[in-house]
Amino acid sequence: MPTYISAEGLQKLIAESETRRTVTRKEIAQCISDAKELGDLSENFEYQDAKERQGSNEVRISELDGMIKDSVVVERQSGGDTIGLGTAFKAETTGTSRAFQIVGSNEAKPFEGKISNESPIGMAFIGGKVGENISVETPAGTMVYKITEIS
Repeated sequence: MPTYISAEGLQKLIAESETRRTVTRKEIAQCISDAKELGDLSENFEYQDAKERQGSNEVRISELDGMIKDSVVVERQSGGDTIGLGTAFKAETTGTSRAFQIVGSNEAKPFEGKISNESPIGMAFIGGKVGENISVETPAGTMVYKITEIS
């Protein structure tokens, strides 16, 4: 399954992967080495903690590699008249206007207006045009948004 992501988001994933492979692995290896010097490993909290951190780091590296391998870079869309992946737009509900952008799920930050293309609200907006009303079912009830601008 592809991971939709901006070029900037892909660079962040690559940088995190490199940091975890080089810096974090060395730090954890040093912690394990230091903990081994403390003696009995069966009752050594520092050793157990470092080993858990090592496992978590390796899992995250594997996740990052999968996301990077399956990445489909989506450029920010501008000048179109229909909302799609990468599109920035404004919509209003209950008299309040908000700016949104449709992004891949790995870059979603709803409180910053970056909504996932896989979320119910993201799926509802995709294909929308200026002037259209979009209804979205939320836990609080149905929200109706009017698309006011596509930039």
